[in-house]
Amino acid sequence: MSHDILSDLLRSVRLRGVIFFHVRGGRNWAAEAPASRDIAAAVMPNSDHVMEYHVVCRGSCWGGIVGEAPVRLETGDIILFPHGDPHVVSSAPGMRAPVDVPSYFQNKTEQLPFSLHLDIVEGLQPVASGDRDEVTLVCGFLGCDVRPFNPLIATLPRLLHLRCSENQGWSAEFMRQAVGESQNKRPGGEVMLERMSEMMFVDAVRRYIDTLPAESQGWLAGLRDRFVGRALALMHDAPATEWTVEELGRLVGLSRSALHERFAEMIGQPPMQYLTDWRMQVAAALLRDSNATVTSVAQDVGYHSEAAFARAFKRLVGSPPAAWRRQMVRRAQAVPRSVLDTDRGSSTPDLAR
Repeated sequence: MSHDILSDLLRSVRLRGVIFFHVRGGRNWAAEAPASRDIAAAVMPNSDHVMEYHVVCRGSCWGGIVGEAPVRLETGDIILFPHGDPHVVSSAPGMRAPVDVPSYFQNKTEQLPFSLHLDIVEGLQPVASGDRDEVTLVCGFLGCDVRPFNPLIATLPRLLHLRCSENQGWSAEFMRQAVGESQNKRPGGEVMLERMSEMMFVDAVRRYIDTLPAESQGWLAGLRDRFVGRALALMHDAPATEWTVEELGRLVGLSRSALHERFAEMIGQPPMQYLTDWRMQVAAALLRDSNATVTSVAQDVGYHSEAAFARAFKRLVGSPPAAWRRQMVRRAQAVPRSVLDTDRGSSTPDLAR
């Protein structure tokens, strides 16, 4: 494949990490998080979509979506909630904890990552570091855009559990660094952990791709398909090209009808609809991140007519390009510095009381 499609998408949708917790739990504890949409304005006000993750650095516990069966987590395991579902992490299955959404909006200034010591039975008293029952977690948030077009989130499961393996790559290094930063708080540690959390997410997605059965469908499965993956790479390589299904089929080695059927079955939409949606995502990034005129952006994504581009953009996004750009500017200006603080959240949610 000539084009790294996953990297292309993640750059376009502005994947970024923010806010870290170093959580220690004793013999009997639970931490419950609300749906990410309820706290997104506090933890990542400039992101369309927020995900939460937990990495088990020591011990074992349970984690799962509220109302569903939890999974057992061991040292080195990662659990992510790509769709932002409310969830619980606890010392035993079936436990719940109070959820205090307003506390996520309380501005704090202490350096990240901050520590939470949870022990329900003992009244949330700090747990001795040598306690044989102690569980240590590194937790945080990841944000990204979902509009105009982000096919990755939809293809990920609601709960992504990655078990510890010998080749954890970024995940193992992230755990070591996060625990060290929570104890030493060296200058630059917060930014380093933000970037490392992004790398951890990419590593997790790649490991998830490796576990997909051969018969899987969806955008991630399409990346590794010999024909669909090549067609995706061609469109991502040159979105402004006047592609046709016939030309894509010729280049990937399939007939027009065979490519159309294979692409639609695997990705969930026809090739030309995917191309239009991807063009609008590229256009949105140009409108948001540059001073290019709408006419110039239209040409950069393959439209000779600004009017035709504006109609296509509005059909997917809901607003004309110029109006959408103004909305993005106002949105960025409206984010309180006390909340965002150098493009990262600085609030301190209380996960359990």
